[in-house]
Amino acid sequence: MDPNINETEKLHEEIRQLKEQVDQYENLIKEISAPVIPSIVPDTILIPIVGRLYPERFDAIISKILSVSSSQETNTVIIDFSAITKNEIGELEVFEEYINHINSALTLMGAQTLYVGFTPAVTQALVHSGLQSIKELHTFSTFRTALAYLMDEKGIEFKSTDA
Repeated sequence: MDPNINETEKLHEEIRQLKEQVDQYENLIKEISAPVIPSIVPDTILIPIVGRLYPERFDAIISKILSVSSSQETNTVIIDFSAITKNEIGELEVFEEYINHINSALTLMGAQTLYVGFTPAVTQALVHSGLQSIKELHTFSTFRTALAYLMDEKGIEFKSTDA
C-alpha cells in the first residue's frame, strides 16, 4: 500500500474534524452573541446585541427573537445596542431594513419593541443618515429607563422590603 494514500486519508480526516469544530464554534458564537434574558417585568425579555452586524447575523438574531417571543408568550422585547459601535453597524440602510423587519414581525405577533443603548456616535450617524423610520423607534437611553417606562405602563410598583 502506498504510504502517501494513508497520509492523505489522515489529512482528510483531520480536515473533516476541523470543519466540525468550526461549525460547533460558529453555532456557539451565534448563541451567545444575542442571548435572551428574562426581565423582572412580566412577559418581557432583553436581547443585548454585541459584535458586528451584517445581514446573515441579523437574520439569525431575528429568527431567535421571534422564536423565543413566540414560545415564551412575550409581549415586550427590549433590544439593547449599548455594546454596538458605529463601525459594527455596517451600512445604515441595511441596519434600518432589519430594524424595520424586527418591528414589523414583532408587531404582527402582538409584541412591542423597545430599543435601548444607542451610543452618541451611533445616534449621530443614524440622525445624519436621514433614515426616516429611525425617528419612529421607541427608544430609551438605558435598560433601566425602559424598565421604568414599562413598569409605569403596566402599573407595576416595586415595594421596599425595609421595615
